Amino acid sequence: MTRAALFLLEAVFGFFTILFLLRFFMQILRVSFLGPFGQFVVKLTHWAVRPLRRIIPSWRSLDLASLLPAYLLQLALAFLIYLLPPRLMFTDDAHLALFMAWLALLGLFRQTLHLFFFALLLQALLSWINPHSPLAGPLHQFTRPFLDPIRRVLPPIAGIDLSPLVLIVLIQALLMLL
Repeated sequence: MTRAALFLLEAVFGFFTILFLLRFFMQILRVSFLGPFGQFVVKLTHWAVRPLRRIIPSWRSLDLASLLPAYLLQLALAFLIYLLPPRLMFTDDAHLALFMAWLALLGLFRQTLHLFFFALLLQALLSWINPHSPLAGPLHQFTRPFLDPIRRVLPPIAGIDLSPLVLIVLIQALLMLL
């Protein structure tokens, strides 16, 4: 029963965390919100981002009102997982709070890596199946800043771009370290 509860918690909290991270990174990478995918992300995250924008201003080009809910979701998930048996024991509340904050930060980084992994995977699939899909443009804008440095080192071989594969392997290696 605990494993099922853990799965459901991670699925729901992970889904919304990825949506908030997607909104955060779409703004940084200047991916258009005008298409159906951008509108989907905005509609599912606007309920939390809109009120937070009144309180939390953007810092440089970072939309902290989109990043904070993602972190808070990971913090809530860490706390809920802590409540499931078996529990770790802490000597005081300060250590527990610091541990939860650290777990939330690691969870946020892990979800960011998952987001880019699935974006790369979806982009590769769409390039084979339907390269003119409405998602192709936003995915290209989303992944291009990370693929371009790899493409400079590893140009296409016989017309085949291996940079997404290299980045997917790097992301998987980072996920294994976490």
